[in-house]
Amino acid sequence: MKNGVKMMKITMIEDVLELIYTDPWMMDILRTVQSLQLPDCWICAGFVRSKVWDVLHDFSQRTALADVDVVYFEDDNLDSAEEKCLEKKLLDLQPDVPWSVKNEARMHIRNDMEPYTSTLDAVAKFPETATSIAVRLNLNKELILRAPHGICDLMNLEVRPTPFFTVSRERMKIYHQRLEKKKWKQHWHKLHYFYT
Repeated sequence: MKNGVKMMKITMIEDVLELIYTDPWMMDILRTVQSLQLPDCWICAGFVRSKVWDVLHDFSQRTALADVDVVYFEDDNLDSAEEKCLEKKLLDLQPDVPWSVKNEARMHIRNDMEPYTSTLDAVAKFPETATSIAVRLNLNKELILRAPHGICDLMNLEVRPTPFFTVSRERMKIYHQRLEKKKWKQHWHKLHYFYT
């Protein structure tokens, strides 16, 4: 058993949803974020990825997250101060969670890219396919998971660049720098890196 979940082979999105649904800590975080009712809001990246990698490595303890990435899309308010206000609200609700809130309607400016059209458009342009994944509770409290590049790389423990990053040498440099900085293989030893 891991975090109350019977070990399973992860082969489908439904398996990932079941891992999240049966994890009280993750569900509590999802409910907290859903309570803010932000537009086009998701929790993404390591929140899901690390859970799957932990399970596939048979870890008995959850890997601590540097942050819980909450992303939303509100193009009529691009003030970064709003993100800090939202982080404060979340910290008031759950002070033990390392919240990070970003409005993807403005993140293209920081990333020097064309404007994103939605939160999921931004998620699709994350550097790694295994990180390009997002989850949320809808208004009916149902779990919704989106993986613009599928979950095959995630469940096969493969770290490879998203198509958006393979189109230029500069973007691939960023991808390679992230692999060096994150040092994921030191923790999740079964990972396979693809440098394309």
